[in-house]
Amino acid sequence: MKLLLVEDSGRLAVALTSSLRDEGYVVDHAADGRLALRQLEQHEYDLMILDLMLPEVPGLEVLRALRRSRAATRVLVLSALEETEDRVAALNLGADDYLMKPFELAELKARLAALARRHTGQTTHLLSHGELTLDTHARLATVRGAALPLTPKEYALLETLLRERGRALTRTALFGRLYDGLSEASDRVIEVIVSTLRVKLAQAGMADLIETRRGFGYRVP
Repeated sequence: MKLLLVEDSGRLAVALTSSLRDEGYVVDHAADGRLALRQLEQHEYDLMILDLMLPEVPGLEVLRALRRSRAATRVLVLSALEETEDRVAALNLGADDYLMKPFELAELKARLAALARRHTGQTTHLLSHGELTLDTHARLATVRGAALPLTPKEYALLETLLRERGRALTRTALFGRLYDGLSEASDRVIEVIVSTLRVKLAQAGMADLIETRRGFGYRVP
């Protein structure tokens, strides 16, 4: 899942970015509201963590612009503003959840996981396709109960295709889901990841799981 963290506290941003990347999220960071708006124009995000008291452009204006764009991004507001009217204003503008600072990291992760499930219509943390199962909490893929030895990027690509089952995703779209905005890699790396992932799936008896639709991209039917 690709996530935009909009937070002007450098220390908090570094800590959250590191922790969320360890959880498997692809994280971009914006330190002010103007940069956040630019990121939202250039990239598609599944989730956003949004502070309200931001330099340049206030958080509520960022939220208003996001909802005007009709993007499906799920938004968790993370703010020190504790008045009921602040929470009501954010929720009325389209925030999906509101968490007060200071906060427990475990609760933030749980709320993000819940928003991620809502974003994709999941009801559990398990994704299944035939004999393949992905545990999105443990970030573990198994076939008939045997674990697949996937790299983090192979797992992320497989999870993305399963979440978007039936939809063909281009190489560029997949690159945007798997890499943050600062990456210097080429989107051709997706072809390499697909190739190595297919080898491992074939060894587990699922050689035909990922389809290539020429001109459209890759998909799991």
